[in-house]
Formats: sequence, C-alpha cells, structure tokens
Amino acid sequence: MVEYVIDPAKTEAFERFGRRWMELVGRHGGTHHGYFLPAEGASDKAMALFSFPSLAAYEEYRTLFGRDPDFIEADRIRDESGCVLRYERTFMRPLLPGTP
Repeated sequence: MVEYVIDPAKTEAFERFGRRWMELVGRHGGTHHGYFLPAEGASDKAMALFSFPSLAAYEEYRTLFGRDPDFIEADRIRDESGCVLRYERTFMRPLLPGTP
C-alpha cells in the first residue's frame, strides 16, 4: 500500500501518474488494485493498492526503478508536475473473507 499526500490542484496530473503505474505493475507481474483519490471535500490524501505473488517478485520489480526507461518516464510525471508532496510505502498482507 502506498499512501500519498497530493497537491489537490494537481489531481489530474496524479491521475496520469497513477494510470501509468497501474500499467507498469501489471506488465511486470503484479496486480494493481487501483488508486483511491479524494472524492469530496478538501482532501490531500490518496492511496494505491497493489500486490505481487511473492516478495521475491516484488523485489525483482523494484530493481527496475531508476533504470527502466518506462519507470523513469512514469516518475517524471510525478516530479515535473509536483502532484505528489510525499508518500509512504507500507507492506501488508491481506486477510480476506473465506481465507484461513
């Protein structure tokens, strides 16, 4: 899970950033469960949920950061627009209905 503090005036840029990362996660073995953006009222919080089949698969995906041209281009959307003020990544495991 990634929690973001975004610039509410730059939500459109954040959506472009999010769409690009959803594509990249899927292309590199993960499942993106979506970005969740402010829907009403004054809010600067957003969230992304994605998963990988294993920690090893996630770590392999992470090796592409700062090296793969598509990853660099996706980060450029964030950096040049200033849509993300800060973010925090948290690793979690799901407890879903019907799982032991």
